[in-house]
Amino acid sequence: MKNKKTDTPEQALLRRAIPPLLAWYRENRVDLPWRREPTPYHVWLSEIMLQQTRIRAALPYYERFLSELPTVADLAAVPEERLLKLWEGLGYYSRARNLKKAAVLLCERYGGELPRSSAELAALPGVGLYTAGAIASIAYGEPEPAVDGNVLRVLSRLTLSEADVLLPATRTEAAGTLKAVYPSGREAGELTEGLMELGETVCLPNGAPLCASCPLAALCLARREGRETALPVRSPKKERRIEERAVLLLSDGEKLAVRRRPSSGLLAGMWELPGFAGEATKEKANAFLSSLGGEADSWRLLGKKTHIFTHVEWRMTALSGRIRVLPPSFVLASREKLLSDFALPTAFRKFL
Repeated sequence: MKNKKTDTPEQALLRRAIPPLLAWYRENRVDLPWRREPTPYHVWLSEIMLQQTRIRAALPYYERFLSELPTVADLAAVPEERLLKLWEGLGYYSRARNLKKAAVLLCERYGGELPRSSAELAALPGVGLYTAGAIASIAYGEPEPAVDGNVLRVLSRLTLSEADVLLPATRTEAAGTLKAVYPSGREAGELTEGLMELGETVCLPNGAPLCASCPLAALCLARREGRETALPVRSPKKERRIEERAVLLLSDGEKLAVRRRPSSGLLAGMWELPGFAGEATKEKANAFLSSLGGEADSWRLLGKKTHIFTHVEWRMTALSGRIRVLPPSFVLASREKLLSDFALPTAFRKFL
């Protein structure tokens, strides 16, 4: 660890902040299953699930996933169709595919165990520096920071930093500043968890932070200057692209038609209710089916639903029809079968 005499002002402030933050975390930590058993596999799985997903929403998926795939070897061997079904509803399905890719590599190179080294962890598919730091510190007690949006927000307010937290350089600099003062052993994991939990529950992203409940309030430079709601600095995001889409509920009277999405791109390889971009009309629906070798009639407009992805918003209109000729690329399945066996993304499950 860097000598205190050569600390930068930010490092000196962080060093003073660690003891009260650790004391607060030990007193207020939320009871979570991966904290009860912080094995490398458990920490890894939880961190991947919590990317783009709130803790409460991820909990049942975590429990179900581990009950069926309790080891890295089980994850490496699971068929992709079953993997995606276990992940169904969490979204961002590339996370699940990368988990399996990484598990295969771990079995081939590390005997089914996750390495201690942050650099080796970060080289695994879908891991990266943040997740590598979380696994190394929480599971192995290595002095490695894990800098996510919550941590950046805490650091920005604590140190009165005006660096744009959406820039990779800001994250890199914050990680370097933290690493210089990071403890090892049990405290490494507690500091990682404590920083994340403080940002999640007290140093809030939207609205006023709960400074009266913050263990770092007396040290926080943003609070001292009355600028806690002005930080962190974030560059404007690009506007989300809006797409109009038609979704077809094609039935033979008992079963609905579904098909596979392309193997690359949005929702790659998942099952979908067939459809097309643009206005939902029976003329366009007939032309779409005809181009695939199919035919339907008895069209009826059902209604509209919206689904939001990170960079695109689908505004979907549903048409129901009676299938006359099933296109070769379509499969018929009962509603119960669709819910139990098919990895059908939430965007389409809404119409069931």
